[in-house]
Amino acid sequence: MTTNKDIIITEVALRDGSHAIRHQYTVDQVTSIAKALDEANVPYIEVTHGDGLGGSSLQYGLSRTNELELIEAAASVVKNSKIAVLLLPGIGTKPELKEAARLGAKMARVATHVTEADVAPQHIALAKELGLETVGFLMMSHMVPTSKLVEQAKLMESYGADIVYVVDSAGALLPHEVRERIRALKDTLTVEVGFHGHNNLSLAMANTLAAIEEGATRIDGSIRCLGAGAGNTQTEVLVAVCERMGIKTGIDLYKMMDIAEDLVAPILEKPQEIEKGSLVLGYAGVYSSFLLHAQRAAAKFGVDSRDILIELGKRKVVGGQEDMIVDVAAEISQKQKQGLNV
Repeated sequence: MTTNKDIIITEVALRDGSHAIRHQYTVDQVTSIAKALDEANVPYIEVTHGDGLGGSSLQYGLSRTNELELIEAAASVVKNSKIAVLLLPGIGTKPELKEAARLGAKMARVATHVTEADVAPQHIALAKELGLETVGFLMMSHMVPTSKLVEQAKLMESYGADIVYVVDSAGALLPHEVRERIRALKDTLTVEVGFHGHNNLSLAMANTLAAIEEGATRIDGSIRCLGAGAGNTQTEVLVAVCERMGIKTGIDLYKMMDIAEDLVAPILEKPQEIEKGSLVLGYAGVYSSFLLHAQRAAAKFGVDSRDILIELGKRKVVGGQEDMIVDVAAEISQKQKQGLNV
């Protein structure tokens, strides 16, 4: 086990948190939060649609404000923080990445399903050409054995990624599984290793600390836990815990507490807590952003959203297959009408 004394945090509330508020961020909200995070000395602030560049769509959810406007707004008010963007190849495009860089983005996080790193080389290469710090973001990392994760992480590194992340998109990993994965990447890669957690099983903080103890130096957090499902590792709490442990983040704890209370809490439609829907996400190993989609489909077809999520987990549905949610809801409804077990 490695004990780190320095980690670099990326704040993801202005991207992952977009899921929780149905992608309704305004320029004023993003500007005020980004400015405050900058003043609190947060190193990186991620800003895009919840599903990354180009995510605004009927399938993933329409943004209230064009994400490029949000990126430009955030970049215009930060002095020390760097703006990061997420890009999922097949959703985001190279022209959008170029425009994000022109508007002030300094980091590109190129995200793929954990078995599909090979769709990322051209986007990683472009990010490097644009002078952006570049991250390989391996989503749904719980779905494969550690050996497969290492194989995919090595591909990300070979394409030019400066950092490779273990991404627990479903909040399904247990601490010992995080330890095993981070340790394996640290033993294999020469680049930095990161961790992105979700709190669907109430393990985001425990998993994040396990990752740090095994040598992860890049860590994601979301202020006020604002993220998909039950949210992410809560940034202001993480900063406090790290201070207790003697781990340096460089972030002003009091300012983060104030931002959480005064700026982010009023945006929340309801508190980020582990409800039955988000709990099932972690239990079934389903992508955290599926929660609101499943709840809407459940209401439309008169079925239980938990049944939808469990079935999606059985089918190993991943990000990008949101259209399956409605299909599954319709199938469950039809079976119930026929008196069949679901």
